[in-house]
Amino acid sequence: MKRSKTQFRQKRSDTKIGTVEKQYGVDFGVRTDMKLGNYLKEKGLPSLSKALDSVERKSRHK
Repeated sequence: MKRSKTQFRQKRSDTKIGTVEKQYGVDFGVRTDMKLGNYLKEKGLPSLSKALDSVERKSRHK
């Protein structure tokens, strides 16, 4: 599913991954209490939209 960048609200870096997973119906494969900012930094991703794109690409290749 292709998303436009305008669909995403700015998320704070201290938002928990579990909240993002629930809101967007994805599984990042990490603890739900991990903070979004830490996840993005660990994965070398600049934004939530890039993280969601990355998760969608992985799920399509399974």
